[in-house]
Amino acid sequence: MTAGPRKMTGAQMVVQAMKDHGVEHLFGYPGGAVLPIYDVLFQQDAVKHILVRHEQGAGHAAEGYARSTGKPGVVLVTSGPGATNMVTPLQDALSDSVPLVCITGQAPTMLIGSDAFQECDTVGITRPCTKHNWLVKDVEDLSRVLHEAFHVATTGRPGPVVVDVPKDVQFATGTYTPPAAIQSHESYRPQLDADEGRVRAAIELMANAKRPVIYSGGGVINSGPEASRLLRELVALTNAPITSTLLGLGAYPASGDNWLGMLGMHGTYEANLAMHDCDVMLCIGARFDDRITGRLDAFSPNSTKIHIDIDRSSINKTVHVQLPIVGDVAHVLSDMIRLWKAEGRKPNAEPLRAWWEQIDAWRGRDCLAYAQGDKVIMPQYAIQRLYELTKDRDTYITTEVGQHQMWAAQFYRFEEPNRWMTSGGLGTMGYGLPAALGVQIAHPNSLVIDIAGDASIQMMMQEMSTAIQHGAPIKIFILNNQYMGMVRQWQQLLHGNRLSNSYSEALPDFVKLAEAYGGTGLRCEHPEDLDAAILQMIDTPGPVIFDCRVANLANCFPMIPSGKAHNEMMLPDEATDDAVSKAIDAKGAALV
Repeated sequence: MTAGPRKMTGAQMVVQAMKDHGVEHLFGYPGGAVLPIYDVLFQQDAVKHILVRHEQGAGHAAEGYARSTGKPGVVLVTSGPGATNMVTPLQDALSDSVPLVCITGQAPTMLIGSDAFQECDTVGITRPCTKHNWLVKDVEDLSRVLHEAFHVATTGRPGPVVVDVPKDVQFATGTYTPPAAIQSHESYRPQLDADEGRVRAAIELMANAKRPVIYSGGGVINSGPEASRLLRELVALTNAPITSTLLGLGAYPASGDNWLGMLGMHGTYEANLAMHDCDVMLCIGARFDDRITGRLDAFSPNSTKIHIDIDRSSINKTVHVQLPIVGDVAHVLSDMIRLWKAEGRKPNAEPLRAWWEQIDAWRGRDCLAYAQGDKVIMPQYAIQRLYELTKDRDTYITTEVGQHQMWAAQFYRFEEPNRWMTSGGLGTMGYGLPAALGVQIAHPNSLVIDIAGDASIQMMMQEMSTAIQHGAPIKIFILNNQYMGMVRQWQQLLHGNRLSNSYSEALPDFVKLAEAYGGTGLRCEHPEDLDAAILQMIDTPGPVIFDCRVANLANCFPMIPSGKAHNEMMLPDEATDDAVSKAIDAKGAALV
């Protein structure tokens, strides 16, 4: 870190701030409005620049980097289309609470508002999709704003920020002040410690509960590894069953005795019915997303709800709770455990035993069952074999969005946090490949696999070139069913099987495509060949595209149709035409 204030150009300030905040990797794409910064980057070695092929790829790569490390992902793009191409990853990061610091170039200050070349209102465009943003018109403000940007992105509920730097500000000389000399922002002070009275009330509710459920979300992982450790300790103390959102997978181990599986639209039978029938719900770092709650007026109708979240605005936003607790997850869980032990609390043994008997009966329904024959690879089987062959390795998983994403969540069992990177709130197709790139850059010696669909993978396929250039040996495992699978499933179930534009009639040869980029392509079509092919993928140096041909019309179950409650799930063996017609409203349920 620099010793004190000193004179430098605005471009030098941008790079110096990155160094002072411990940035090792920067994802970006050059252009006229950021050339002064790129010139400074060329003259140093501390921050390594990863040249992507599209600015959206830079944003998703930075997301993967951030989610797998807990550090902020940092992006540098030019003005105009460079900035607008970042809108999707910025909104994705905002939806999923991912810390990103995005530096954008801007036309010179005297040309702002004149429709100059590659000018746009970056601050106006990105205001709805960032936690905060700044347009810096004076070089003397730049170092302060840069330090604030890193602070805002990484504290409280994490999220993306944008610092828009006009070109003349990059050339101008001013005083750079290091982070230690910058005062914290008076109007931005996230609450870390919760009210102890509310924490005490929460453990009393949990101790007296007859049918408790712990509902954990991505906020547990965002709070850091200590939060996941504390969550596991709380589960052991209370003996409560635990479920999770899509983004919370790995905070509690899938091998744990109390694990119910994922909750929500494609969650397990036991998780959804336990949520519906519980009498006390402890929600930790989740936001009651619509894909979790199903029909709101029927969501966990008879439970007393406790909600722990660092974001005050998330509490009572969607679901009314009886006991709101504002604070950082790790701090609150630490207090809960301390008070539970200090007061000698014990679980409500007899009712809890009966509750577990009921849950075990639901587990016996085997809601993820499927039939694997000897002719065609079922997508569920493909994920199961991928898991079994990689579970003992240092593995990170990313996904695209669709059926393959849900199958990965159901069948790839995560034991640790920060190993699962997927687009949750925004559901961004094309996320997985660049995210895998970012994860691999952060963890060069790890096995990084993007579980993909044949439609999603084509949205950001050009980042395969980035992986080749930077020696990132990512493995892209495509469940190729020749459809936009989730779209086709909804069309089948909700739109009279009218498959409007969901069949991919001109797919590339993914093996040849991999080779065209300079990587390795593999294809597997038969179940008996799958294990050997997966091992070949793992052992092949460099980037690999694996074209796994799976059953074309397999559907992803369980499934809660839109507008239905948790106890109105469709299970695989119930998904007949008659059952579908009964499950869907006469007028048809909305897709979203």
